[in-house]
Amino acid sequence: MQLAIGSDHAGYRLKEHLKAVLAGDGHRLVDMGTDSEAPVDYPPFCAAVARAVADGEAERGIVLGGSGQGEQIAANKIRGIRAALCNDLYTARYSRLHNDANVLALGARVVGEGLAEEIVRTWLATDFEGGRHVRRLALIADLEEAS
Repeated sequence: MQLAIGSDHAGYRLKEHLKAVLAGDGHRLVDMGTDSEAPVDYPPFCAAVARAVADGEAERGIVLGGSGQGEQIAANKIRGIRAALCNDLYTARYSRLHNDANVLALGARVVGEGLAEEIVRTWLATDFEGGRHVRRLALIADLEEAS
């Protein structure tokens, strides 16, 4: 799968770890930054990941920060993005099953490397369930169009 990935300084180490894991799993990655632990503002990096997904340059995206909260919010400002903050396996699975999330947000200060690997792998392996959830996603898209 083609993935876009980005982080701020707090998520940088986990981003680098996940890049190696995901490449080892056969995924292709586009790194949208940042490139060090030097303090930066996260919105531009999250927007770049989200735009890559929205524009079809990546199938899905991953954004990382200290808590993942701001990163999720920033990514969700891009039309067509459904970013989900998932710091456990349950939310990772259901963000895909019910919400067809196309960007995953993780908190590097919340989850360790091992759990982050499990969350990402679960999220990538879970397909959208469709059915009644299609109607709900259309309602979300309508909200986006109305704003």
